[in-house]
Amino acid sequence: MKFDETPIVKDPAKEGILSPPKIRENASAAVRCYPSKPKDTQAIGLPGERVPDWQEKAIANFAELLEKNKALRVYMDICVRCGACTDKCQFYLGTGDPQNFPVMRAELMRKVYRRYFTPAGRMGALSEAADFDEAMLEKWYTYFYQCSECRRCSVFCPYGIDTAEITMAAREIMASIGVSTKYVTEVVAKVYERGNNLGIPPAAWKDNCEFLEQDVEEETGKPIRFPVDDYGADILLVPPSADNFANVDTMVGYGKLFYALGIRWTTSTYCNEGGNFGLFLNYQNLKKVNKRIIDAARMLNVKTIIWGECGHAWRGAILTPTLNGPMDMFDPPYPYHISQFMVKMIRQGAFKGRIDKSANDDYIVTYHDPCNTARAGQLLDEPREILQHCVNHFIEMPRNTIREKTYCCGAGGGLLTDELMPIRMAGGKPRAMAVKHTGANYLATICAICKAQLPESMHYWDVPVKVGGTIDLFTRALLL
Repeated sequence: MKFDETPIVKDPAKEGILSPPKIRENASAAVRCYPSKPKDTQAIGLPGERVPDWQEKAIANFAELLEKNKALRVYMDICVRCGACTDKCQFYLGTGDPQNFPVMRAELMRKVYRRYFTPAGRMGALSEAADFDEAMLEKWYTYFYQCSECRRCSVFCPYGIDTAEITMAAREIMASIGVSTKYVTEVVAKVYERGNNLGIPPAAWKDNCEFLEQDVEEETGKPIRFPVDDYGADILLVPPSADNFANVDTMVGYGKLFYALGIRWTTSTYCNEGGNFGLFLNYQNLKKVNKRIIDAARMLNVKTIIWGECGHAWRGAILTPTLNGPMDMFDPPYPYHISQFMVKMIRQGAFKGRIDKSANDDYIVTYHDPCNTARAGQLLDEPREILQHCVNHFIEMPRNTIREKTYCCGAGGGLLTDELMPIRMAGGKPRAMAVKHTGANYLATICAICKAQLPESMHYWDVPVKVGGTIDLFTRALLL
């Protein structure tokens, strides 16, 4: 059975091949994010409401971005609208809305660019230019928050246009004039207030770590610890906060792993969150959220920072030296992912004779490459090497849906919010169909957003599969 990206097939349910629904003009236009709350935007340095001179300020901010980001100007100029990206976008494939694919979404920004930043546009002599008026702002707010910044379209673009850069720029312009979304701004505000995306108070973080210690000791008979604010520890683990409260098997996996290796590790109540929602808002907050991780590591005087299983956490992590300077005080002096650390330990023989693959024989495992670890972070081989060492039954999804060509789960880029559920489920269809094609009953991944979205979309598209982390499977097979 061949799996490809042919846009029209007779029976996608039987063939395992995605077919877009019947095309509906502006089908996604009615689905929108809730607007941000003034208390959150003011807490993160943004206007509490739309500024009076919003059009002038937006164009001025656009000009500033064009000056600072030369690639953005190139992306504004070089697209020939060939359509190569059209059937590569999971949101177009899922919704069938001809406005909801990369080139048409980007055209919303290019029309404004042509109007204000080209000679013909300024003279009113360019038909493909448009004023940045209420109607255009409404389209920006709708469609630029239906792009997950996954960059799959960029892989197939003959000119290498990075549509995520366009989406990020559009969101930054909107944020500067007081137009942003509740979900993203609320999450960033929680990081500054509580140290994590979920708004978990330090006391609750500590309490839950203590509960985990009790539960895991009852299960294993081993005194496995989940340390918090341990000054002088070897490793600061920066997981997604969801691991401590939702993806508990992953959090338990961290504890088992470090226990087996005899490594002193800790989390930090100042910053126990790896995820960086600044990526989905603006540069100022991207930089500030990232800096908190470095500050937490310095406060606790650790030797090494390790980022946990989270996609946008890793995408933000690899920007650390650019955002906040060298990491020379740490070892290694660059961003380090838990998957990279595990592979290093495997290759050094740290687990020799200590892995029982049969512990996972109930599972036929396939792997989902998160957009931000695969395309943006180049963690392609490490998760597969981990799975190779801990499972007997592994099957790849179709080759044009994995690695750098992976489909987004459907909820990245700040889309993991209830009001966008129709878009999320539509966007999750390509990944669901690829998983169904394998016949696997366990879907492994290394992203907290994916772990939140994939169970929902797999259930919606009737794909009976358990979703979990690679470290979950590895430590399930690890003999303590």
